[in-house]
Amino acid sequence: MRRRTAALAIVALSVAGLLNACSADQPPAADSPTAGPRSPAPSPAPAPPSAGGAPKGLPAAGTAPTTRFQVEVRTLRFHRGPDRPLTTTVWYPADGDGPFPLVVFSHGLTSEPAAYASVLRSWARAGFVVAAPAFPHTSYRARDFDALDVINQPADASEVITRMLALNETDGDLRGRIAPARIGAAGHSAGGITTIGMFSGARDPRLIAGIVLSGRRVLPAPFTGPAAPLLFVHGKRDKTVRYADGLAAYRAVPWPRAMMAVTEGGHVAITKDFGPVITTTTDFWRWSLYGDGTAKDRLKADATRGGRATFTDDL
Repeated sequence: MRRRTAALAIVALSVAGLLNACSADQPPAADSPTAGPRSPAPSPAPAPPSAGGAPKGLPAAGTAPTTRFQVEVRTLRFHRGPDRPLTTTVWYPADGDGPFPLVVFSHGLTSEPAAYASVLRSWARAGFVVAAPAFPHTSYRARDFDALDVINQPADASEVITRMLALNETDGDLRGRIAPARIGAAGHSAGGITTIGMFSGARDPRLIAGIVLSGRRVLPAPFTGPAAPLLFVHGKRDKTVRYADGLAAYRAVPWPRAMMAVTEGGHVAITKDFGPVITTTTDFWRWSLYGDGTAKDRLKADATRGGRATFTDDL
């Protein structure tokens, strides 16, 4: 009990500063849209399946689709127990045979999946199934808002992965759409905290890559289990989650990692139709979930195009 109380106290201190800026987010309509010393002894990142072992229909490791897919959007009613509804918006390629990698996305405090539609739709158009739950106590429409509930959200996001994989076996539109060995997690702000949790004490071993947007670590010993490459994106003018906190989380990663620092970026700006972030995060998914080396080679150039961001590459 004392350990849980201490963990909640740390979460409380970490998320208290998120409230003002995240509360200022006004979600759109439903479908609008210098690195420090590295931790010792990193483990090699798990590679996607080799060409010979790739799931049927999935491009061989080393290639990603070049098609810009049409996108379908579905709303699914998941639950993790009777008191944790997880209404989940799914963006997925409507054409093409698949299967496609799965990305689970976690929103920030007082936000919702629709607020990130421009980014998530772009990922789906590039050949990814994107599932974004609205968390029961921290979303825009939460009836009983509780910032401390962030500590429970890694398990919620993992439940969404489990439910999506079940639909991959049974549901008409989504049947056969997902490549179970190629799963990533991403999140913004408190959703970034949630994502870090999925690679930490609440480690989901199914994850092979992740993206943290304007996030920070909460517990003192993050990043456990199998190695997975992580991309951090943070605005240097973020007044809600300080850039220094995002940088500290990045430096704590013992695996392949990269940091895109947006020079004039604030807390929310980096998720609002900011082209370099969309392009760079898509490149990262193409490399980490499809094994496309050419996408990896584009990361720095795409992140720094126009001189609006810097990119530290330790992948």
